[in-house]
Amino acid sequence: MLSYFKLGLIMWQRLLILSSSLIVAACASYSGSALKPGEARLEDVQATMGQPAMQWQDPDGSRQLAYPRGPAGFDTFMVRLGSNGKLQTIESVLDEQHLANVRAGMSKEEVLRILGPSDANATAYFQARDEFVWDWRYRGVSNEPWRMMVLFDATSGKVRSTMARPEQHLGGDPAQ
Repeated sequence: MLSYFKLGLIMWQRLLILSSSLIVAACASYSGSALKPGEARLEDVQATMGQPAMQWQDPDGSRQLAYPRGPAGFDTFMVRLGSNGKLQTIESVLDEQHLANVRAGMSKEEVLRILGPSDANATAYFQARDEFVWDWRYRGVSNEPWRMMVLFDATSGKVRSTMARPEQHLGGDPAQ
C-alpha cells in the first residue's frame, strides 16, 4: 500500500508533467513553431494559431496571415502560404529590421503587410499636425520593452516617418 507521502509525490509529478505539456503546446500555438513548411496547410495553421487578425490574398493565389500577440505581448507573426495552399514561412515581424522596411510615402495597407495591425489602444491623432500614429510594442535588442511608431499624414494616409523608443520614455507599460 502506498503511503500518503508517496501518493502525493506521484500526483505532483503527474501534475508537473501535465503542466509542462500544456506550456509546450501553448508555446507552439503562440508562434506556430510546430508547423512544418511545405506540409502544413491553412487548416493546420488555423487549428494551431487560431483565426488571423488580418489576411491578404495575392494575385498569384498565395496568402499572408497576420497573428498579433498583443497588446501586452511583444510579437506579431506573419504566416505565408504558397499558391498551393501549403505553409512557406512563419516570421516574427516586430523588430527594427522590419520597421526599417517602412518608408515615407507608403500606404497604410503596405505598412499592415509589413508589421501587421498596430495596438489600437495606443493609436493617436494629432490635429495640429494632421497626423495619426500607429504603435506596436516589441522587444528591443536588450530584451527591454520598446515601442515602434509609424507616423502618417492623416489627409493622404501616407507614411511621413517612423521612430522607435524604449517604453520607459513613453510613460511606462500601457498594459498596466
